[in-house]
Amino acid sequence: MIAGAAARVAAGPTERDAGGSYAEFCANCHGPQLEGGKGPRLVGGQLKHGGDEASLVRSIRDGYREAGMPGFARAMSPAETLALATFIRETSTRRVDPEPVNDRPLPLGVQQSEEHAYRIEEVAGDLDVPWSIAFLPDGRLLVTERAGRLRVIEHGQLRPEMIGGLPPVVVKDEAGLMSVVADPDFAHHGWIYLSFSDPGPDDTAMTKIIRARLQGWQLVDPQPIFSIPPEKYQKGYVLFGCRLVFDGDYLFFSVGVRGLEEGVSNDAQNLALPNGKIHRVFHDGKIPPDNPFVHQPDAFPSIWARGVRNPQGLARDPRDGTLWETEHGPRGGDELNHIERGKNYGWPLITYGMNYDGTPVSDQTAAPGLEQPVVDWTPSIAASEIEFYTGDKFPRWRNQLFAGSLATQKLLRLVIDRGRVTHTEEIFKGLGRVRDIKTGPDGLIYIALESIGKPGKIVRLVPADQGGAR
Repeated sequence: MIAGAAARVAAGPTERDAGGSYAEFCANCHGPQLEGGKGPRLVGGQLKHGGDEASLVRSIRDGYREAGMPGFARAMSPAETLALATFIRETSTRRVDPEPVNDRPLPLGVQQSEEHAYRIEEVAGDLDVPWSIAFLPDGRLLVTERAGRLRVIEHGQLRPEMIGGLPPVVVKDEAGLMSVVADPDFAHHGWIYLSFSDPGPDDTAMTKIIRARLQGWQLVDPQPIFSIPPEKYQKGYVLFGCRLVFDGDYLFFSVGVRGLEEGVSNDAQNLALPNGKIHRVFHDGKIPPDNPFVHQPDAFPSIWARGVRNPQGLARDPRDGTLWETEHGPRGGDELNHIERGKNYGWPLITYGMNYDGTPVSDQTAAPGLEQPVVDWTPSIAASEIEFYTGDKFPRWRNQLFAGSLATQKLLRLVIDRGRVTHTEEIFKGLGRVRDIKTGPDGLIYIALESIGKPGKIVRLVPADQGGAR
């Protein structure tokens, strides 16, 4: 079944791009900007025959001849039809809900959500793409800057000192210093874990993870947790992943498909490669003997699940220990997935997205043996980190999932019940690209914001009856 799906991944150049398909087949009736004409407008409001992926595919393929709309099954391949449906969903949504081109100042005063009133307070500013944050037991907050610096916020102030002893980091495009987490037993041995883009020969790079002890302002005793031989590194500085989350004796981490943004490979399906996978190791990087593919010849032994594209969020549900992941699709097809042992999440055999140039990735959104996303975000939100809130300052938010977005600059609250998202609320939008979200030891929600064209910041959500306006 899965091998059959692999054969249907679109070849690329032989397929018509979705914008060209729209101009050729749709614009004459529905308008060049989807504004309507002889046919109904496709922007805003409810489409008569449905605006979801399946309904649009059916309308394009079969048509509604009684209403004067022909079907295009003979003119377009299934992959082109799916790409055109994605194009219409993406374009119509962007018209009414455009991506922010700049971020707004933090709002003053009380903000109101469905469940709680809150304020947004700045904790620290003047950060260069703050990618990840992690609290230490003494209340200090570690911050990674993608530019390759590890910083400390102490007593509400960003310290000017940089933590030394970091490994070489390639900083270009999406490459740089990524996640930081403190070992659950940090108080006893001082380990912190870092993921980063490791420079290789001939302008190549790869995701790498180390741990080191934090002593004063220096990292010492570095140890590799995940790496591959440099001769297997790939060109390109995108699609690295990489988030880290502890679960008892284990460390889970995500690795992106790597390579070039415009290229689509089957690396995420290849068990011999770590790319496009979720991994599980012991805290010291050793392989658990019950990993699903550990006894399979030639399989990369740390693989826990496969078929993910660029996983930027990873979190455990504190209620049942289940693992959740968010990932970037290409153009459309961002996903929230419930990650389970040994399962295949489909990239690139199935996807709700299309290539950046509008050509299809696949002609399928579902296939036997491949997992469906719990949430598909089309158009893409550029899904980033996720966090189950575990504090006590916002009791009606407890155990709910907070998800960040880069492209739409949104913080979303998702209610998860029995593996399904039953409700979603937009907490805020347009304050910056949400890079990380963490529950602080004080029960507040801390957020790393990347600002467009200016320094980023760390902010926190505070109950309306706590603190005051800035």
